[in-house]
Amino acid sequence: MPSFDTVSEIDHHELTNAVDQANREIGTRYDFKGSNAKIDFSGSDLMFNGESRFQLQQMFPILLQKMSKRGLDINCLKMGEVVEAAKSAKQPVTMQEGIDKEIARKIVKLIKESKMKVQAAIQGEQVRITGKKRDDLQQAMKLMKDADLGIPLQFTNFRD
Repeated sequence: MPSFDTVSEIDHHELTNAVDQANREIGTRYDFKGSNAKIDFSGSDLMFNGESRFQLQQMFPILLQKMSKRGLDINCLKMGEVVEAAKSAKQPVTMQEGIDKEIARKIVKLIKESKMKVQAAIQGEQVRITGKKRDDLQQAMKLMKDADLGIPLQFTNFRD
């Protein structure tokens, strides 16, 4: 029986490249000359470091541009609160990976309400969709892409 998994993942290698490119551009821009503005990347978290809130706001579009050029979905970013102290400002940015239970339930409910001939099952941080026909699975993929769930979705492990 054909099936596929719906996941929400980030390509960490591409993200590292995007952060490196953004840091390179920040280092060469005139409005950042002489400052210690940079983006630190560790694990699944980013830390924006600058001298003021304004610099942090200028750094964010640079990163978004670099991420979108590398094919990364920018909906996975969750901005934290800016912390200002003396002559420095920091802002944590977390990367949202995996499908949490609430969104997984929304996906299952969406599939059931569509009256398609497929079944959805929650398996940890992913949702497995099974059906009798490949066309039904492709319709389910289209349905999930069109629904605005607030997270980037990828479809993996397609089995015929």
